Amino acid sequence: MGKDDRPTASSGFMGSLRTLGAGVLSSIEDRLKLFSLELQEEKFRLVQIFAWISAVLFAGMLAITFASLTLVYFFWETARLTVLGGLAVFYTVVTIALIVALRRFLSHQPEPFAASRQEISSDLACIRNSN
Repeated sequence: MGKDDRPTASSGFMGSLRTLGAGVLSSIEDRLKLFSLELQEEKFRLVQIFAWISAVLFAGMLAITFASLTLVYFFWETARLTVLGGLAVFYTVVTIALIVALRRFLSHQPEPFAASRQEISSDLACIRNSN
């Protein structure tokens, strides 16, 4: 048996290191793909929310403006201060209710990148349990 015919310890060790490195890099690649996908989903969700908020604000402001002008016009001679004060109170209450509703909506949204964090946590748990 010549020197070239026998397996060396270094090739077995290096092969194991290569396999380990390939596994680690594959895991990192999978996590990066998942993170990228979640980032795209978050971006799309934020754009959707912005579009809806913009549309609601635009339509709401038009409705509020024309309704207020109509009320003030009808009651200008008889009760203009009452109407203006009532509108101010009404709009303040509506604004507070919308702020509360928005906070509730935002608190019920899923955490960003939850799936990526879960996968990394399970990877860490797997590594710790194998030791």
